[in-house]
Amino acid sequence: MQSGVFNIGIIEPSDLLYEGLTNILLKYKSRLRLYRIDELDDYSRSIPHIDFDLIILNTSLIQNRIKIFRNLKREKPDIRWIGIMHSLINAETLTEFDDIIRIDENGETICKKIFRFSDTNKTPPSSTQQKSLSERETDVLKLLSGGLSNKEIADTLNISIHTVISHRKNISQKTGIKSQSGLTIYAISNNIIFLDKI
Repeated sequence: MQSGVFNIGIIEPSDLLYEGLTNILLKYKSRLRLYRIDELDDYSRSIPHIDFDLIILNTSLIQNRIKIFRNLKREKPDIRWIGIMHSLINAETLTEFDDIIRIDENGETICKKIFRFSDTNKTPPSSTQQKSLSERETDVLKLLSGGLSNKEIADTLNISIHTVISHRKNISQKTGIKSQSGLTIYAISNNIIFLDKI
């Protein structure tokens, strides 16, 4: 790790998971360099160019490819590996990782797991330190996470589109997240919505 910068590679093909995780990480720590890697095979091409401190990997990408994964770990033994688990994975595969992130964990827990490998460990702010959303903002966030447009949200809540836009601005200011996918991950990790309802 050079001059306090923590280099993280994220091997995750899903835009939703990648964007959400990126938003969570950057909210808690600024001296990060995040690199997106779409597939496990692309990782090998990235190694010579980037000095990774940590790799976050979708655990389903190594299912039935455990030997390849072990070889990658042997090539660079100083790199820590954290798996993103959002489906059922066998126990043997999970033991290959330094830690596991479950998709239902909140942002604070995720950041604690990731940043414990950083030499500039700082405890992320607790969710109680964030400005809480009003009841109406929470309603808007739920509908937004469900993929509804501003007009559809306005019609559902019987409010004007202007009011919906105002609530969305307040939500972004309070959470520090602007993208819809990031707000969806925020809603999931704060138990505002549940994966089975999306």
